[in-house]
Amino acid sequence: MAVLLYRIGRWAFRRRRLVGGVWLGVLVLAVAAAALAPAGEEEDLSMPGTESQKAFDLLDERFPQSNSQGAEARLVFRAPDGQRVTARQNRAAIEDALGSLERDGAQVESATDPYESGAVSEDGTVAYSTITYTADAVDLTEASKDDLANAARQARDTGLTVEIGGSALDAEEEPGGTTEIVGVAVAAVVLVLALGSLIAAGLSLLTAFVGVAIAFGLVSALAAPLGLTSTVAILALMLGLAVGIDYALFITSRFRHECARGRAPEEAAGRAVGTAGSAVVFAGATVFIALVGLGVVGIPELTKMGLGGAGAVALAVLVALTLVPALFGFFGRRMLPRSVRKAIRSGDVPSRPVPDTGRPGLGARWARFVLRRPVPVLMIAGLGLGTVALPALGLELGLPGDESKSVETTQRRAYDLLSEGFGPGFNGPLTVVVDTSGSGDTRATTDLVVKTVRDVDGVASVGDPVLGRAEDTAVLTAVPETAPTSGATKDLVHTIRSAVSEVEADTGADVLVTGTTAMNIDISQAMSDALLPYLTVVIGLAVLLLTVVFRSVLVPVKAALGFLLSVGAAFGVLVAVFQWGWAADLIGIEQTGPVMSLMPILIIGIVFGLAMDYEVFLLTRMREAYVQGASPGDAVVNGFRHSGRVVAAAAIIMISVFAGFIGMNSPTIQTMGVGLAAAVAFDAFVVRMSIAPAVLALLGRRAWWLPRILDRVLPNVDIEGEALSRQVPSPATESDTAVRRLPAGRD
Repeated sequence: MAVLLYRIGRWAFRRRRLVGGVWLGVLVLAVAAAALAPAGEEEDLSMPGTESQKAFDLLDERFPQSNSQGAEARLVFRAPDGQRVTARQNRAAIEDALGSLERDGAQVESATDPYESGAVSEDGTVAYSTITYTADAVDLTEASKDDLANAARQARDTGLTVEIGGSALDAEEEPGGTTEIVGVAVAAVVLVLALGSLIAAGLSLLTAFVGVAIAFGLVSALAAPLGLTSTVAILALMLGLAVGIDYALFITSRFRHECARGRAPEEAAGRAVGTAGSAVVFAGATVFIALVGLGVVGIPELTKMGLGGAGAVALAVLVALTLVPALFGFFGRRMLPRSVRKAIRSGDVPSRPVPDTGRPGLGARWARFVLRRPVPVLMIAGLGLGTVALPALGLELGLPGDESKSVETTQRRAYDLLSEGFGPGFNGPLTVVVDTSGSGDTRATTDLVVKTVRDVDGVASVGDPVLGRAEDTAVLTAVPETAPTSGATKDLVHTIRSAVSEVEADTGADVLVTGTTAMNIDISQAMSDALLPYLTVVIGLAVLLLTVVFRSVLVPVKAALGFLLSVGAAFGVLVAVFQWGWAADLIGIEQTGPVMSLMPILIIGIVFGLAMDYEVFLLTRMREAYVQGASPGDAVVNGFRHSGRVVAAAAIIMISVFAGFIGMNSPTIQTMGVGLAAAVAFDAFVVRMSIAPAVLALLGRRAWWLPRILDRVLPNVDIEGEALSRQVPSPATESDTAVRRLPAGRD
């Protein structure tokens, strides 16, 4: 593979205008497709095979008329202190506002009268109206939203408190904003400091932007036909930007290293892609496999997120292997500091190294420090991560709703008003579906189900059942006494299902509990059940891949255990911030609650690939030195001398990019940003740069031991580019005169 990538690097360097033109054309097509494509819809999560999903499917079959695709909004009214919404003036104000909305509102199908539909609280202080639209939330016009806001304003002018909830206000989260720009700005500064060149730093940023723009454009263009949500697009943006910058940084750093040794720019480009590019391919493949593997969990939305992120990573790899060396052809040695270019011309290369070509620095000094004190470093780092991971023992999974939004939003205030007026469980009603096709008496069976559910502790009320046209299905609503995300509501769902099982046995009916709250509970349970198997698969894959790459048994085991520590510590941070509320105010989290159920598996999949990135880039140089005869300790120092600075810069860049998304007004993206930023920080700086060298120091030569039978069976993956030394003529025969005859644009 190294020789093939070497040839690709040289070809891209020579055909730089063709390669650049092709990528520019792909970028234009992707942007045009995204601009012309219809907007995608924000779909609800589903989990095939769960009881709640079976109930939804049954409702679609038996009650197709109830499956309206139109958006809904709720106008929630509260009377002034000391008054009731049933007072004449308040009732008139509410009816006038709703009448004008229903009469003049664009795309409004109907608006319920709270006084006729029973949507008034027992104490008479709160009432609500449900507004149904002829279009879904994505297709609602600004005029429709303005009409809704005007109706609320009209009622407010009379002294009522009015808030708006429902799907009509659920707009897609637009990627972009101040915090993301700050993250990219930090990444740019780190690139300049790491490479010491504005041109080199700008090249890495430019290529990353090209890859992520294409990925984002493709996701946006495919959003409608494939049902991709805005979260898929943001994940593709987040991952594509982070790995795109890192992969370009690794190859650019190696190119500068080869140029500083006196190689011609074209040869240096080939060598950079053949060596660092091999590591990029492997690292990208691990991220790709882990993300695609999310599909085995069985949640369509998680599968789409995995595929979207995997596509962005694949594009980042392709850009790094082709566009990056093509741009080397335009800038050549101008990517090196002026003093180094002068040294190359004077033939004084060996005595004038550049920062990334081997000069002992902080990385080498840190490696020697760890080698002298491996046990204390290992204990401090391991115990520290273990302590941070302790909160993960109390991890609770759930899905965020309006209760997790800022109190500055009208949706959150509407949620609070409904809870105040109708009880905390009103915002999370349970739907009980009774399939009586196997029962002899539909009405008797339904009445028995109603009585059974009503007698369950924790049920606040049960509505009258609604029969389908064929009278073989009944639907009833049960309102819990507790909030949708509380543990008591989760227990209540299981209790109801257990209670109605006796009715099923006695009558032959099929009774299913569903609704958004029940679906969220089922998905969270499925995530909890899938967490350990998925983690086992990922760990096994990590051990297998690293055994092939490093031809060692203990190095992969060490890497896998370190990955577990990183993930555990990241989960601990999520619990501390989002469940316990530690430092939540700093990132705008106003309501604590369960961690989003998709996050643990998603973070495992992403962090697995990123952890393997750092493992490969750092240990590749160590193994290369060890194979060439260096002692185990010297090999560790050599790895940090050549790769420590670049890996640290790459980690800081990735942390900055992920942290930049924490400021977005979306609990999903905030959770993802905090979890990924924490996981990368722990894995790069604690596991790979502290625990890894300490373990290697203690193992000595045993770290690189591989049984003979495995040595014969395992394929030889040439990550270090050893084949280049054997198959590609050494550039040492190139005269400096030949180097000087290079075109000016490549010098």
